[in-house]
Parts: sequence; structure tokens; C-alpha cells
Amino acid sequence: MSDVVSVTVEPFDHPLEEPFEISLGTRRTAANVLVTVETEAGAVGYGEGSPLPPITGETRAAAVETARTLADLLDGEDVADYRDLVGEIRAAVPGAVSALFAVETALLDAYCREVDIPLSALFGGRPAPVTTDMTIPILAPERAADRARRAADAGYDHLKIKTGTDVDDDVERVRAVARAVPEASLKVDANQGWTVTETCRFADGVADGGVALELIEQPVPASDVAGLARVRERVDVPIAADEAVFTPADAVRIVREEAADVVNAKLGKSGPLAVADIAAIATGADLDLMIGCMLESAVGIHTSAHVVAGLGAFTYVDLDGNRLLAEDVLDDDGPEHEISGPGHGVTP
Repeated sequence: MSDVVSVTVEPFDHPLEEPFEISLGTRRTAANVLVTVETEAGAVGYGEGSPLPPITGETRAAAVETARTLADLLDGEDVADYRDLVGEIRAAVPGAVSALFAVETALLDAYCREVDIPLSALFGGRPAPVTTDMTIPILAPERAADRARRAADAGYDHLKIKTGTDVDDDVERVRAVARAVPEASLKVDANQGWTVTETCRFADGVADGGVALELIEQPVPASDVAGLARVRERVDVPIAADEAVFTPADAVRIVREEAADVVNAKLGKSGPLAVADIAAIATGADLDLMIGCMLESAVGIHTSAHVVAGLGAFTYVDLDGNRLLAEDVLDDDGPEHEISGPGHGVTP
């Protein structure tokens, strides 16, 4: 194997095709970070992070500076030592999740390209097509229904509806989508926007409207794990923990407190190697697994898809971030991600 000879960090923007509103705010551009790692053998790996301050705790400027600091820790190191190196950079700046995701991915990608294997092989499997859902943002009911019909026409039969605002408005949005695409499987994501009581009222409201949901994702604040457990006790719909799980230790807490039925393991929160650990914890506790994303291009999305293909453990796949961009680094669309190697297979 060979040593790292160059690490570069660049900010880059991805305008969105349409404004994307969740309970934490509205985005019109994905302000992302691209990290490139080159080895002395000429292998080049790419990694991407997509900071969102209310979730990741980082601005893009902070993520860029952190990634540049981490670059010094990789310089001259053997890429074959990727697991130890990932441990070192995560110990150096715990919590800088977007910068860490970009650097870790670029390192793993460079290693896999140097030994000519797909990234999925690091996680135990071959590259295989990965099918994602499509997310409907917070919109008025009629506009949400229109977005849902467009998604269904494009081949998406699993939809995730953003909620977490006024409960009555959220119920009406979900009912409108269900009427518009009655054959679609629906889940909702409140992004921490409700209380326990509001979550229960929402669940009753959609049930009274005859809408069956696959799951309700992170209805209460991430810090309120006890509240998440109360929701799980009181609501018949499966409950997913998202922002409450950044680390394997967080996943252990969710299991111990019986706070969720599903764990959303996001590479943008945890990085590829820790997601594998989180998946093992959830699987061992007989919880379902979901994989999610931020507003990443195919660099980040295909990295996640390789983890899905490699582990083969995910019941729910929410990897549509690049489908929301006005233009991606790859020219593809639709619900299926065709992934390849070596590495994650994407050269921006």
C-alpha cells in the first residue's frame, strides 16, 4: 500500500431544484464540502459532507476549516491503516460530523480505488442497485399532493412526508398525499418538531383518516429519549430514532431505554464505519434499520448506497438527497441508484 500525499478541501454549492422546507427551516442550496485524498500510487478518493447547523452543529465554513485541520493528520500515513486513521480523526474533533464524513469517505474511497475493490466490499457485499424513497417537504396539502403524484409518476412507490409543524396542518398534508397516491407506502419525519402529546394527536388524526403509516421518524427533540420511549408506548405506528442517534453509544441507549422500533443510521451523522457498528447494535437488538442522508450529491449518496449493499441490513432506504438537486455530479434519476466501483465509483 502507499501513503497519503495530498488532501484538498473545497466548498461547493448545489442549488436545489425547488425550495426544501422541514420543521427546522427552508433550504434553497446545499452548501457542501468536498474532500479529495490522493496516494503516492496515484489513487484519488472523494468524500462529501453536507452541514446543516440545526442537526450537525456546523456551518459550511466551520466544516471546511475542520476538514483542512484533519488533512494534516492524514498526510504521509498509509491508506491501509484507514481504520486506525478514522479513529484518530474522530477522536481529534468529536462532533464535527460533516467534516468527518467527508474526510473519512475520501480516505476509504482512496484505499478501495488503490486495491481496486468497491466500497461495499469493506462492509461484506457486492455493489447492487439500491432503491430509495422520495421526500415530500412541508407544503400546503394540495402542493404536497402534487409533489407526491409527480414522484409516483417517476416510479417512487415509497414516500416520506415532512411534518413537525402545526399538528392539524401536518395531518391534512399526510391525508392529501394518501388520497393522491393511494398505492404508495408512506412514512413521516417530524425532525423533532412535536411534543409527546402532539405526536399522539397526530397519529390519531392520520389513523382517523384511514391512513396507514410505515413509521414516524424522530417526533420529539433528540435530547428527550424518555419522551421518545413514551411515544413508542402510546402510538401503534413504529417509531424511528434519527437525530437521537449519532454514535454507537447513542444506539445502545435507544436499545436500553426501549425508545424506538427503528434506528436511522445516517453516514452524515456517524460516518461509514460507525454506521456499520450502529447497524450491528440495532440488528442484535431486533430493531429495524433505516438509512438516511443529508442534501448530498452522488458522492455522498453512493457512499451510503455502498454501505446498504455491503451490509444488507436496511429495511428502509431514504437516499434521495441528490434527487432534490437542480444538477447532480452524475446524470441519473429515478428511485434506483446503480452503484459501482472501485471505491464508491463517483468521480465529481
